[in-house]
Amino acid sequence: MCESDARDAEMDDVDRALISALRHNARASLSELALGMGVSRTTVRSRIERLSRAGEIVGFTVVLRDEAARDPVRGLMMLGIEGRGTDRILRQLGGLTPVRATHTTNGRWDVIAELGTATLEEMDEVISHIRRFEGVVSSETSLLLRTRKASG
Repeated sequence: MCESDARDAEMDDVDRALISALRHNARASLSELALGMGVSRTTVRSRIERLSRAGEIVGFTVVLRDEAARDPVRGLMMLGIEGRGTDRILRQLGGLTPVRATHTTNGRWDVIAELGTATLEEMDEVISHIRRFEGVVSSETSLLLRTRKASG
């Protein structure tokens, strides 16, 4: 079993729920996190400490309203992944600020990542960085030119 597979085996549904909650609001109190997850404050605190020691959580960040409200350059990056590396690659993508969301799919592509940057140069850097992830064997990126809301 490789090192990344060993880490995957250590993470359970509670860890994944905690990471998801922290991505949504990294400033939430232990009590808020515990209540939302249906576990104790002690569980939340010990999980955060363990995930930090293990290197799964490497930091926390702040997203400003202006940053969230506008991404002048947006794109969808479709990824083909070799073998069983999808979970590892999803974790790597989740640690990149320009990655707004990730989606697993059942079509030609294994993962679709929504990206947002301030400039084309930044978008190019992010795309190049993701393409170098071990296990990414193919990719295709489409820039979003205009978004229209469906009526209804």
